[in-house]
Amino acid sequence: MAKRDYYDVLGVSRDASGGEIKKAFRRTAMKYHPDRNPDNKQAEEKFKEAQEAYEILSDEEKKVNYDRFGHSNPGNAQSAGAGFSDIFGDVFGDIFGGSGTSTNRGGPARGSDLRYDLQLELEDAVRGKTVEINIPTKDSCDVCRGSGARPGSTPRTCSSCQGAGQVRMSQGFFSVQQTCPKCRGRGRMITDPCGECHGQGVLEKSKTLSVKIPPGVDTGDRIRLSGKGEAGPQGGANGDLYVQMNVAEHNIFVRDGANLHCEVPISFSQAALGGELEVPTLSGKVKLKVPPETQTGKLFRLRGKGVTQVRSAGVGDLLCRVSVETPVNLSSKQIKLLETFDKSLGARSRHSPRSDNWFGGVKTFFDNLTKG
Repeated sequence: MAKRDYYDVLGVSRDASGGEIKKAFRRTAMKYHPDRNPDNKQAEEKFKEAQEAYEILSDEEKKVNYDRFGHSNPGNAQSAGAGFSDIFGDVFGDIFGGSGTSTNRGGPARGSDLRYDLQLELEDAVRGKTVEINIPTKDSCDVCRGSGARPGSTPRTCSSCQGAGQVRMSQGFFSVQQTCPKCRGRGRMITDPCGECHGQGVLEKSKTLSVKIPPGVDTGDRIRLSGKGEAGPQGGANGDLYVQMNVAEHNIFVRDGANLHCEVPISFSQAALGGELEVPTLSGKVKLKVPPETQTGKLFRLRGKGVTQVRSAGVGDLLCRVSVETPVNLSSKQIKLLETFDKSLGARSRHSPRSDNWFGGVKTFFDNLTKG
């Protein structure tokens, strides 16, 4: 598949300024960043494509060569697949963790990031809590302290790349820099490996971590624990741990952002006569005053009884929707009382406003059909 034009990748014109190119890359990279699109291969490819385009177009000399020769210019060949820290970190700083996701040139590789799915009850998500989690991971070998070398020995500088982790291959007038095949980019070689980890510097372990959950988290939120992921081989930096929140459904409340919803059943007589009800909140019971002649579906708002927002100081509300219940399992006496009551109502329009409107609408509907 042919490469797309770099200007099309970033969505800028060929005469765009350096600032416009940088702004376009930032917008594109944020849209397709792996942290925002986990397990999305298509987004990952578009992110890499944007990286490559930005490295060429942000460098004046490379941009001139690209404008003249396009993708066929071999002078730009070494830019393909450039490191995350070389481009993305320069534009975004530490928004997504900076250069922590890249492999260090001339040094041990960084460990993998980990993801932990944390199940929370609604009460814990709203109030916040500290939880302990147990994760299987690769941790530094205690025997060699992560170096991969047998105690008493030390890794040697790679004789091929002299510790740079990169070698330059010349082809006529051109030279291409690539990862050293001898040390695989680490810049050093282990000649006497540790007997415990066999030179890897890491072992499969299980570790317990304490995670502080802030009040107001919701399903889909994640907490990043920097350096709590897998240890890198042969002394490489640790990856990060991402704790993903998953809040369980509640048997009373339904969450909608900062607000909570609940349905409150009330009796026919309570709806007609009014009164006070006790309704639950996450901080205890409160009194809810129901006015006379309340209809089913009426919504009552209890301010400040919702959820503290995790990214602000605001607190949501509790929205209680009343549902008038029809009595069941009536005795013969109760049936007669209701029949007597029903007869006493007389004209429907005085006591059943919704019913009157509905029947009026039905009559108008059929009258219009007859006229038509």
